[in-house]
Amino acid sequence: MNPTRRRRLLWVLALVAAAGLAATLVAMALSRNVAYLYTPAEVLSGEAGPRVASGEARFRLGGMVAEGTVHRQEGSLESTFGVSDGDALMQVSYTGILPDLFRENQAVVATGRMDGDRFVAEEVLAKHDETYMPKEVADKMAQAHAKHDADAPGAGQ
Repeated sequence: MNPTRRRRLLWVLALVAAAGLAATLVAMALSRNVAYLYTPAEVLSGEAGPRVASGEARFRLGGMVAEGTVHRQEGSLESTFGVSDGDALMQVSYTGILPDLFRENQAVVATGRMDGDRFVAEEVLAKHDETYMPKEVADKMAQAHAKHDADAPGAGQ
C-alpha cells in the first residue's frame, strides 16, 4: 500500500472514531438530563421504579395542588404543598419563589428527587389559566384513574 493511501485510510479511521466518541458522549449527556413525568400514584405504588423511589433519579411530578396543603414558612423561601392525581397525595417541599399562578386546585409540574417519602422540588411550574392542564399531566392522570378503576374491587363484574 502506498503512503498516500495509507495516510488517507488513517484519517478516515480517526474521523470515524472521533464521530463515534462524540455521538456516545452526546447520548450519555442527554440520558442523564432526561426527566420522566410520573403521578403521585405511580411513585407511591413503585411503578416509577426503584431508582425514583430511592432518590437516585431526577424526575417530574405532575398533578394538582391539593386543597389545604400549601404552607409557607415565615421569613424564608421554603414552602411545602401536596400534589394529588386524585388517587394519591404526595408531599412536596420547595425552596424558592413559587410561580405567580401557583395555587391550590391548580395543575402543577415539579422537577426534583425523592427524599424518603417526600419529593424535593428543584423547579415548580404552574399552569397559565384555569382551563389549562398540561397534556402530559392530563394523560397520566387519566391512565392512573383507568388503572385504579380496573383494579378496584368489584370492577368488571
